[in-house]
Amino acid sequence: MGDTATGDPRKKLALAELAQRFGLELRGDGDVLIRGVATLAAAGAGQIAFLANPKYRNQLAESKAAAVIVRAEDADAATTPVLIAHDPYSAFAKISALFETRETYPAGIHPSAAMAADALVDPSAHIGPFVTIGARSRVEAGAVIGPGCVIGEDCIVGTDCELIARVTLVTRVRLGRGVRIHPGAVLGAAGFGLAMDAGRWLNVPQLGGVAVGDDCEIGANTTIDRGALDDTVLEEDVRLDNQIQIGHNVRVGAHTAMAGCVAVAGSARIGRYCLIGGAAGIVGHIELCDKVTVTAMTLVTHSIREPGEYSSGTPMMENRQWRRSAARFRQLDALARKVNGQDKENS
Repeated sequence: MGDTATGDPRKKLALAELAQRFGLELRGDGDVLIRGVATLAAAGAGQIAFLANPKYRNQLAESKAAAVIVRAEDADAATTPVLIAHDPYSAFAKISALFETRETYPAGIHPSAAMAADALVDPSAHIGPFVTIGARSRVEAGAVIGPGCVIGEDCIVGTDCELIARVTLVTRVRLGRGVRIHPGAVLGAAGFGLAMDAGRWLNVPQLGGVAVGDDCEIGANTTIDRGALDDTVLEEDVRLDNQIQIGHNVRVGAHTAMAGCVAVAGSARIGRYCLIGGAAGIVGHIELCDKVTVTAMTLVTHSIREPGEYSSGTPMMENRQWRRSAARFRQLDALARKVNGQDKENS
């Protein structure tokens, strides 16, 4: 099973070297060679695994991993050499990066690419097949523009960015350094701005753009609308999963992460270091302060002023139990009126 895990088989690093590089405590044989990474259940010879969730602790004794990354309190349960980390998962992520194999792209512009006469592309950038680059746009040093990407007018793709494939930057999109965007994402489409006039909708011109900070990552088929007047903004190191909708003039603070299918309505302000669970909804024109966690399927309808964890919605239950609960929910208003009436009679 270990052969299915990630890793470059040509690369081998001694466990002691990994400990020294990442400031981890080593217990056991430091000469063990690591050639890849895997889960506790799947790991085999030459692979390192990790234990972050206590419910998998019983797998330590049975794991065939060459070494395991653990917290100090779990070290004695392991039968292999261990690296001790305060946060085993982040340590595992750093070690995994050493074994990641990523494609290298030659500098230059593919013959099938179509470029506006005044578009600027740094000689060290890679422009793949069937890419289109619009007027006054710029692609900076080391950027990779994958096949089928469309870069519209007045866009900037920063140094070392990677647009993997079929990414669309519609207009006035500015990417900072090292931004990575996955296939199908659309940045800079017109925001959902409408005004009612004499019984018919008028489109409000969306004159702003999208500004994405350094080291952000944007998932597949995610959409980020451009602002109506000011820009829609992602600050540095924001991480967006797949199929997320960011409305016009939203601002997302640095180091915030959102799971798949989150929807953020226009002009919402989300703070730094926030975590937004899958399929959560955030209504427009509200603010979330720093370090807010919103659990999955939560609907946020008003501003959050204090850090912490917030939830809404009904957890899953057996269907007949849910139907009874739903019926009782409809009776709550009448029950509350009855209780309040009794309180007034007794006062």
